[in-house]
Amino acid sequence: MSTTAARRAGLVAASAALALLATACGGSDDGAKGAEGKGDSTASAAASAAAAPAAEPLTAAELEKAALAQSDVKKGKVPAKLAATDDIAKGRIKTDKAACLPLAYAQAGVAQGEPVATVKRSWMGDAKPPTAGTKPEDALVASLDREKMLVTLASYKDGGAEEALKALSAAVEKCPGGFTSTVDSDKTPYVKAVATAAPKGGDEGAAITLTMDAGDGVKAPAKLVAVRKGATLVTFSAINFSTAVTGKDFQVPADVIAAQMGKLG
Repeated sequence: MSTTAARRAGLVAASAALALLATACGGSDDGAKGAEGKGDSTASAAASAAAAPAAEPLTAAELEKAALAQSDVKKGKVPAKLAATDDIAKGRIKTDKAACLPLAYAQAGVAQGEPVATVKRSWMGDAKPPTAGTKPEDALVASLDREKMLVTLASYKDGGAEEALKALSAAVEKCPGGFTSTVDSDKTPYVKAVATAAPKGGDEGAAITLTMDAGDGVKAPAKLVAVRKGATLVTFSAINFSTAVTGKDFQVPADVIAAQMGKLG
């Protein structure tokens, strides 16, 4: 097979992967940049949280008011209504390793544990126009070079937000070699899970990079960021559509995360 034909075949596969990836995303803030290990800030924040009185959980109406909106971002799109393909029910998600289930939940934009209220949003980055003279195959890759992020706000009572974040962090430690996530009959293999530098802001947080086996030797990153503010845990799940072809790393839009966390005060 010629190089051009092989590349076109890869782009066809990428389009199929795009349809699957659009239903489940992953995130890490700009400060993570692939650095392994949890930051000391997480431990100190956790210690402070343990000494503070439990915060009251936000109601569904309060979460709706605090959720990301189009007016909060300077770039990209925040749909007024979440697409049905992005609103995956928890019962539809399975993993081959039970300990890794919190990672699969976060990747699919599903809240951890048993929240009292949950609100979801999505954000899609703007497409980058190809430069003049770009080959058609490269232009298609360039058009896919955009991030998508699912944003899940969940409020908990009785320390549930802290426990949910702990469960997510524990899953990374138990699943460094990856796992297979299944949504209905669609299987996605992840070959690696790594904790990266904890995000800034909030009371405590975690950042994780999952490495997905996209086929044909391509290993594509998917990123997760979780930030707790009081009794609310916000999870950001981000992907870049072009990585299914290129396998290149990408930066999660830290400004979008900051915009969301800023609305929680």
